[in-house]
Amino acid sequence: MASTSPEPTEPTGPAGPADRVTHIGATGSAAPGTPGDAEPAGVAGRHGGTVLVTGATGYLGGRLVPQLLAVGRPVRCLARTPAKLRDHPWADRVEVVRGDVTDEESLRVALAGVKVAYYLVHALGTGAGFEATDRRAARLFGRLAREAGVRRIVYLGGLTPADVPEHDLSPHLRSRAEVGRILLASGVPTAVLRAAVIIGSGSVSFEMLRYLTERLPIMVTPRWVRTRIQPIAVRDVLRYLIGAADLPPEVNRSFDIGGPEVLTYRGMMRRYATVAGLPRRVILPVHVLTPRLSSHWIGLVTPVPGSIAKPLVESLRHEVVCAENDITRWIPDPPEGTVDFDTALRWALKRFHDAEVDTRWSSADTPGAPSEPLPTDPAWTGGSLYTDVRERSVHAPPQVVWRVVEGIGGDNGWYSLPIAWAARGVLDRLFGGVGLRRGRRDAERLRVGDSLDFWRVEEIEPGRLLRLRAEMRLPGLAWLELSVEPAPVGLAGEGPAGEKPAGEKPAGEESAGTTDGPPTAARYRQRALFHPHGLAGHLYWWSVSPWHTLVFGAMARNIAATAEAAARRTPTDARGPDLDLHIREGTTRIER
Repeated sequence: MASTSPEPTEPTGPAGPADRVTHIGATGSAAPGTPGDAEPAGVAGRHGGTVLVTGATGYLGGRLVPQLLAVGRPVRCLARTPAKLRDHPWADRVEVVRGDVTDEESLRVALAGVKVAYYLVHALGTGAGFEATDRRAARLFGRLAREAGVRRIVYLGGLTPADVPEHDLSPHLRSRAEVGRILLASGVPTAVLRAAVIIGSGSVSFEMLRYLTERLPIMVTPRWVRTRIQPIAVRDVLRYLIGAADLPPEVNRSFDIGGPEVLTYRGMMRRYATVAGLPRRVILPVHVLTPRLSSHWIGLVTPVPGSIAKPLVESLRHEVVCAENDITRWIPDPPEGTVDFDTALRWALKRFHDAEVDTRWSSADTPGAPSEPLPTDPAWTGGSLYTDVRERSVHAPPQVVWRVVEGIGGDNGWYSLPIAWAARGVLDRLFGGVGLRRGRRDAERLRVGDSLDFWRVEEIEPGRLLRLRAEMRLPGLAWLELSVEPAPVGLAGEGPAGEKPAGEKPAGEESAGTTDGPPTAARYRQRALFHPHGLAGHLYWWSVSPWHTLVFGAMARNIAATAEAAARRTPTDARGPDLDLHIREGTTRIER
């Protein structure tokens, strides 16, 4: 957890078995409990040695680990469910210990030989007794860290107002403050970093801000939207976390960390609308919405779980602004300064601005940026991205299916309901768009940048992937991905709804893909994606969804049938123009 916003982490709770699951790769870290945990060559830093990250399956932990690896630190992760780390690209470079901060046995194993320990877990969402669970876990962690000879604990807590008695704080902030005090009194030098709202794609504060602003052009809001807040970019949070590991041993204190601007939540929503290209939002504060009512309201408008929204809203009742900036004495700001609010928003929105969708999570100029989404972030983060996915097994070689895919559009059409595509083209022209009049540059081949009716070729991997970006008038961004791959051996395949693909061989015949030599069957995948802009975008998607079932469903069926018809008429050694001819002849036999 990081801040007033209860960032998703793996909550503390009953520990799993204390057995160890290890992945030792490039870090070369010693196994827990082995003596002589020597500092590896080339590792900078005061403490050296193995670094333990608790909460590695959470928002900040999942971003901290690769940053630590990048500076040469051997990393060990403590996780109740190690399988949750498998999707991270760094999973084979770290050591993983199965366990929990409330389980003494597993915690001893995890802390053995560790020099720096990051405490990034909390029990929020586990029930009414989460404060007691947090207290017990922090005491156990501090005691065992001291016994294990840990030289530094780094904890990320929440920024609390100096003029508000602790008993008046929200339970969430009160618990974060208590955990910080317990770790500071543990006998291990501790750095408690206190942050307010963290801005980064996937952070709960950013996601709530995103959903509220995008979905409500006119908002009736509670009075906490006027509370002053000092947000901070996730990149700066991670910079402080990494730097805190090398603080001198005499430093045992808390530090306030924040970005360069102090804003109200209302100001943050308006700034988000500007950066995201949305019309100016009308925000009408009222005084009748209590934190409990506000959390229910947020639950209706956003997918943020109520168990997270409620403590977040309660935390926003009080001003959360840094009272000091002492951290810069030991961790100086970069020459360009800390990240401003608008830049943090732009980085967090890069997924859609760069049209990366979810085929690649990094961007060209900031590879692996911690402000961007990870595949392991909670399902409700990353903004709304509506999808329509169709998959079919095709009894035709992948190269035949690909030639059908690459020949789509223009005179060949879109393999489904021509009248519907024509109507969409006319509607687009009425609103000033390009319609279907552009056609294709080449009837048989596509390249990146080609116009294709009211699409643009954004990516093409010959034989495998065609991604089109919509250039029609839309309240959002849209893509259409068509991909082909060899079918698994012996796959006869059914459609997503159990329907058999067109042209399936009769029972008793040899299944496609079971013979030696080049693949004779393919898997076709078709995916339409839409990122809505504001409420109009959401309404648009839901209004056209019934038509998508007809249009995209028929499109997948007919592309598969066209390829199968071409494969039946084409000699197995046919290539080039002959194959193109058979495919073009086949298209006339498919009802669209």
